[in-house]
Amino acid sequence: MPRGNGPQTKVHYPGADDDYVIFVDSSAMVRDWKKDKSIPLAQVVSGWKIFCTHKHGAQGILDAASKGQLESEFGTTKEEEIVKIILEKGGVQETTSSERQADKNIADGPSVPH
Repeated sequence: MPRGNGPQTKVHYPGADDDYVIFVDSSAMVRDWKKDKSIPLAQVVSGWKIFCTHKHGAQGILDAASKGQLESEFGTTKEEEIVKIILEKGGVQETTSSERQADKNIADGPSVPH
């Protein structure tokens, strides 16, 4: 199987000042969590990292959101509370990453013909 073509599920939250993204295990887990809040967030969220895309939607470059950005957008810097808001109000997107193209073995010599 080629590297890098596994499915990815993320939740996109369009904020007032920026767009925020978190990665989750599956859209089914998000649906189940919305119905039953007793499900631990650790079973839903993948990685516990909140990203911002600088107003480029869910497809922009993902940078880690700073505490100042989180405080101004959500009124708190507690990641658990912010993740709950993003899960409740954000939109779930499922994608499959395309195969990465690169030299397979650069030890075989230069890849540019002479």
